[in-house]
Amino acid sequence: MQKILGEMRAAMERYEMIAPGDRVAVGVSGGKDSLVLLTALAKLRAFYPQPFEVVALTVDPCFGGVQTDYTPVESLCRELDVEYRLRRSRLGEIIFEERKESNPCSLCARMRRGILHNMAKEAGCNKLALGHHFDDAVQTFYMNLFYGGKLGCFSPKSYLSRKDLWLIRPLVFTEESAVRSAARRHALPVVKSACPVDGATSRQDTAGLIAELEKQFPDLRAKTMGALQRAHLDNW
Repeated sequence: MQKILGEMRAAMERYEMIAPGDRVAVGVSGGKDSLVLLTALAKLRAFYPQPFEVVALTVDPCFGGVQTDYTPVESLCRELDVEYRLRRSRLGEIIFEERKESNPCSLCARMRRGILHNMAKEAGCNKLALGHHFDDAVQTFYMNLFYGGKLGCFSPKSYLSRKDLWLIRPLVFTEESAVRSAARRHALPVVKSACPVDGATSRQDTAGLIAELEKQFPDLRAKTMGALQRAHLDNW
């Protein structure tokens, strides 16, 4: 976890993600990425030069009409001394039953993000931290290229003027392997997703392709990240 804390601090300082007095909402899905982000931010409060507060927010999609049990996440938040807010939703029903989306991930992410934005404002937060990491950034770049025919990526830090809310991604310098290792080592209570398409997405296909390309082009992921930063693409 110490390595992740150092990488997060470097990202937060480079992109000026935190200002004194910030109240930061963390989008917690129950997956390893969001739980590591939550735990690391909670620990950083003790020594980060800019004082800030942390609130954990969860949106339950209720896939299949069934409420997910987030009791383990709630218990973790109590251990970390972090306020926890949970909201049940009809996302699963809307996406898979009403609209019958053939490519549901994008719509689900947008709708879930909209609920998180509202929850963050209701909780009095001015920033929302998301668990996208180094590999997510690289994959997003190639997904935009392969599927959309454009050069682009999400931003490490961006401002939503309509919500007066900043989105920050403190894990952008941390590789997924480190996140996975930290979640396992600290026995974080990962909540298994009940999403019908979990394990069969375009992002996972892209991750597999990148892994294959790295056999021929070593350090492709690191080179891609460097290119994003040198080009200042999407505020990198």
